[in-house]
Amino acid sequence: MLLRITLALLMILPLPLAAQEITTSTFMYEDAEERQYQGFATFPDDAEGPVPGVIIVHQWTGPSDHEMRVARRLAALGYAALVVDVYGVGIRPEAGQEAATISSKYREDRALLRERVGLGLDWMKEQENIDATRLAVIGYCFGGMAALEMARGGAEVTGVVSLHGNLNTGENPEDDPITAKVLVLHGAADPLVPISQVEAFHNEMHARDADWQLIAYGGAKHSFTEPAADLMDNDAVGYDPDADRRSWQAMLAFFEEIFGE
Repeated sequence: MLLRITLALLMILPLPLAAQEITTSTFMYEDAEERQYQGFATFPDDAEGPVPGVIIVHQWTGPSDHEMRVARRLAALGYAALVVDVYGVGIRPEAGQEAATISSKYREDRALLRERVGLGLDWMKEQENIDATRLAVIGYCFGGMAALEMARGGAEVTGVVSLHGNLNTGENPEDDPITAKVLVLHGAADPLVPISQVEAFHNEMHARDADWQLIAYGGAKHSFTEPAADLMDNDAVGYDPDADRRSWQAMLAFFEEIFGE
């Protein structure tokens, strides 16, 4: 898969109370058809040797401050992180019907979704300061579905994490074993991911002999990690500070397990 990188911005950002300073970069990258995407990468400054890498996939409106905050937090803890751009430069839909229309293209074409996230994996594998044998994909909402698709598709990653993501499969799901370890962090009161979908996911993971976990947070709705969710006129979504904190800790414990730290 062809991937060309053009570095656009590089700066050092000391974070208050962070374990260490980090380097961030915003850059453009291309696919084989020369379509352009915007990436946001973070690295720990004082790392000794290659570090584990985490791909972060955005929610349905495209890359946002939320995913970039997550990338900075992970870098401060010693991980490299990359916020990928599934949609492409200039495609940043408003929440609602516009975002639903654009995201549905990738819900219906899971192979294309995997390809777009795969560009980020290609980029990580090219970086000398990232350990290509210790990679993970995480995602929020739409991005959670994308993370699971990378596991379903057999991507060369150690693990994936879905945070309040859609759990259903595409039209032509595979049935071979899933090799990446899977963590799903789910809002038990999420009406967009009903219990029937959760049960179907259970069955899928069992059938594909996956090493998987699902943690459900009581009372948590869709988008429970996103503070801005409370500003939306949508009863299906809502920020839950307890679920946000607990899911973050669960994800870090998962990283320690899969990366052997």
